[in-house]
Amino acid sequence: MDKQAVRQLLLQVADGALSPDAALERLRDLPFEDIGFAHVDHHRALRTGYPEVIFAQGKTLDQIVAIAQRLLARGSSVLVTRLAPTQQESLAQRFGPPAFRTHTDPLARTAVVRAAGVRAPALRGRVVVVSGGTADLPVVQEVVVTARAMGARAEAIVDVGVAGLHRLLAYQAQLRAARVIVVVAGMEGALASVVGGLAAVPVIAVPTSIGYGATFGGLAALLTMLNSCAAGVLVTNIDNGFGAGYAAALINQAARRTRP
Repeated sequence: MDKQAVRQLLLQVADGALSPDAALERLRDLPFEDIGFAHVDHHRALRTGYPEVIFAQGKTLDQIVAIAQRLLARGSSVLVTRLAPTQQESLAQRFGPPAFRTHTDPLARTAVVRAAGVRAPALRGRVVVVSGGTADLPVVQEVVVTARAMGARAEAIVDVGVAGLHRLLAYQAQLRAARVIVVVAGMEGALASVVGGLAAVPVIAVPTSIGYGATFGGLAALLTMLNSCAAGVLVTNIDNGFGAGYAAALINQAARRTRP
């Protein structure tokens, strides 16, 4: 339930179209609902502007479906991350037309579910996602899906790492037009510093676990990004495309309040 839904409910009570008791019943499960294995946070969209997101890793399909059902019943759209391929297929079947619309992204391992009457948000602003290599694409796509689910216009520039710096320089116009840039890179993770030195907007760096043994599963890229000499570079956890996409969308929204 978001601010618009609560406002509409209050207007119905004020107009006499809905009794206070009926409104109270609809609000009964705010701010959360205990379903035994989870406390579903129905109040999150009121607090932060976006509903609770389901992290699928470690959850059974039945648990994912049950949480999604509770969120959808209250008018929320549902973003699910880190889905196994079989879970994606099952969700698409369970939440299919005509009652629902489900968009799965096998590369990002995500699903976005909406009731048929709930529109996707209009995409505004600009989030640019830059990747060091093609192997970083699963994390890149998780950033893109998350940012778009939150109403940000997101685009990706892929495979422009520091081994061929001229490739990145060919996209300086796109970097200048961005409200926030997300840099996704593995190996030594130097791309974030390079972009940070070119950009006049916040840069969110996402280290990935891509690379040979001495990258230590992304730790080398993480430390490089944390030690960036470029000002304005912020760093997420290893492979955390969702966190970067969410933060980028929030920055994009804030920029919209002051820029056309």
